[in-house]
Amino acid sequence: MSFEGSYLGANDRISDQAIMECKICWTPYDPAEGDDTRQVEPGTPFHALPEDWSCPNCSGPKEQFMVLEDPGAADLLEATRIRAVTDRLVVDFREVYNAKMRDVPIVNKALQVEAIDFQKHGDCLLGVLVSPWFMNLVLLPDAGQEWSGLTAGEKEVISFPSGDYEFIHNSRELTGGYKACSLFSPMHEFTRQKDATDVARAVMVALFQEEHRAETDRAAEIRASREAELAAAEEAAQEAEEAAPDASPSRRAVITGGLSQDVQDAPEQGAA
Repeated sequence: MSFEGSYLGANDRISDQAIMECKICWTPYDPAEGDDTRQVEPGTPFHALPEDWSCPNCSGPKEQFMVLEDPGAADLLEATRIRAVTDRLVVDFREVYNAKMRDVPIVNKALQVEAIDFQKHGDCLLGVLVSPWFMNLVLLPDAGQEWSGLTAGEKEVISFPSGDYEFIHNSRELTGGYKACSLFSPMHEFTRQKDATDVARAVMVALFQEEHRAETDRAAEIRASREAELAAAEEAAQEAEEAAPDASPSRRAVITGGLSQDVQDAPEQGAA
């Protein structure tokens, strides 16, 4: 029989820093110290202990330990709150995949929709959304913010320590209004989900590093030069009455050398 406060395998209720205590003999487990009796290395969170681990003093089961102290509780609550918001974003784009993108050639079926490293940024939430057909920086409204009035397709330049980036406004049914900056599209250069998520996490670090500003600025110059060439070619084509209407090139933000390349937005990118 359990009682309120028992662990009972509730990994989502304790942080990696949680110090747990046996309810039978009051022996603590401190992740900073580990457990020499079972060759558990220091730094091992309680929830990462082997399933057959038990109290080293009385052999009480792991499930019946209680939280003695949890220095990371506030961070855990914040992460849970943010995850509730990003879960809606993920559901929205899984629906896009199933309804519109599943059989589109640009889709990389080795990948899946995943929200990476979303964190509070001013009065917004900022992170990377990975999908089988794009990787975008995404800004979401935080608590108290209302973005339902965003006009889909409208552009906004937002500054970070590494440079200025162009975000496009959009809206989804569950997510509501959001702002997205294209990093990669399509996603064929990624062979595994882990490769894509590793790059996404590197982007979130590089975004706030001022040493990447020069690289970002050079990328913008290259992009502007290419757009000028495209514009000149389009003008010449129009003079020959052969130009297609609305053939303006897209603009993409580059976080840092090697993390993204300047490629044209793929069809259906507007769904992002």
